Amino acid sequence: MSSDGLPIPPGLVLQPFRALRYSTDSDLTTLLSPPYDVISDAGRAGLEARSLHNAVHLILPREPSDGGSGSRYTAAAALLRTWTAEHVLVRDEAPALYLYEQSNGDAVFRGLLGAVALARAEAGIVLPHENTMTGPVSDRLALTEATEANLEPIYLVYAGDGGVAALTEPVLTTEPVLDVRSVEDGAGGEGPAVRHRIWAITDPSVLAPIAADLLPRRATIADGHHRYATYLRYQEEQHAAGRGAGGWDAGLAWLVDATSSGPEVHPIHRVVPGLSFASATDRARRGFRVRGLPVDADITDQLVLAGSAGPAFVVTDGASAALLTDPEPFALDATVPHDRSVAWRNLDVTIAHHLLIRDLWELDDREGVVDFAHDVTDALEQARARAGVAVLLNPTPVASVAAIAEAGERMPRKSTLFMPKPATGLLFRPLAP
Repeated sequence: MSSDGLPIPPGLVLQPFRALRYSTDSDLTTLLSPPYDVISDAGRAGLEARSLHNAVHLILPREPSDGGSGSRYTAAAALLRTWTAEHVLVRDEAPALYLYEQSNGDAVFRGLLGAVALARAEAGIVLPHENTMTGPVSDRLALTEATEANLEPIYLVYAGDGGVAALTEPVLTTEPVLDVRSVEDGAGGEGPAVRHRIWAITDPSVLAPIAADLLPRRATIADGHHRYATYLRYQEEQHAAGRGAGGWDAGLAWLVDATSSGPEVHPIHRVVPGLSFASATDRARRGFRVRGLPVDADITDQLVLAGSAGPAFVVTDGASAALLTDPEPFALDATVPHDRSVAWRNLDVTIAHHLLIRDLWELDDREGVVDFAHDVTDALEQARARAGVAVLLNPTPVASVAAIAEAGERMPRKSTLFMPKPATGLLFRPLAP
């Protein structure tokens, strides 16, 4: 137990759970959703229109239209109860770990869906690598309090040397409990067809060696820092209320062995509303080499090429673009904190936030001042619509992310986009047994 009475797991523990999932006669192609934090407004409306039972109605509920006293969170809870009562959603009889596979052509990613035992960062079991914002945590906490369920998994990666992959390989020869192709994998509800397959593992002779293999390891949060922070906050609330041990001591997670099913890391771009391109580039010249670029399909290729030689960014308002390279050493030394590791100090995203945004542009690094886009198209559209600029970044290598987490450090908020993301709506986890 911790000093405030919270349980501390003995290691990396992934518990079986009784999933709540769509009934077998449901058309899952109309029901799945991307994770809540990558869905655009247009994508949200499109998903809502696909089905009255699409998972987006739960994870991004609308305010009630009847003018009643309830909130959108209580509306989501009522919807979850209704779908369960009407057998739109059905609870599995036996607890299971779920082997979840995503495949798209030759790309295949596998991991285990289960309930990860919660541990604060100082326990060294589940390691964050990014800072979080209060707004998204408060939002997800209110949804959890109302629904008493984990509606979406977080994404964890660990170095497992293929042990679990070997243990679960025979499972792949059996019939999956879910098998669906979905194109709802983009933020706007559009993307390549992806096949999702899930197998339920209930055999103790398989579960026991999996547990033994995982126990001495530790995992890094690839995606879902705000949801994990929500898990911890909700756990604290329940114990503070005297409810003791319960389903809140674990959280839904997709655990992927990076050594056998390595994820891809994509960048998350920055959007600064109201900052003109001329002002942005003029100020940037005090700390970077700045040269103009055409805004065309090659813009990301130019960024990647420049990034092979050092930190590089593209600043664009959607009509004009400039490549920023060769940060001035004295400016870096003066603006990037010295009490961090060399790996953290050399991250592109660190330099973007500390030298470019805070020092040269003299902006507060907070919501509404610096916002985010998960792809270049969205970044350009936001820059045009909001009379500002986008800062396009290169991805952070997986090894650098792991090194930051292992050192107990945090990257700036929204630094990495791990892909592929688990689909929402395949499995829900009620917190009641």
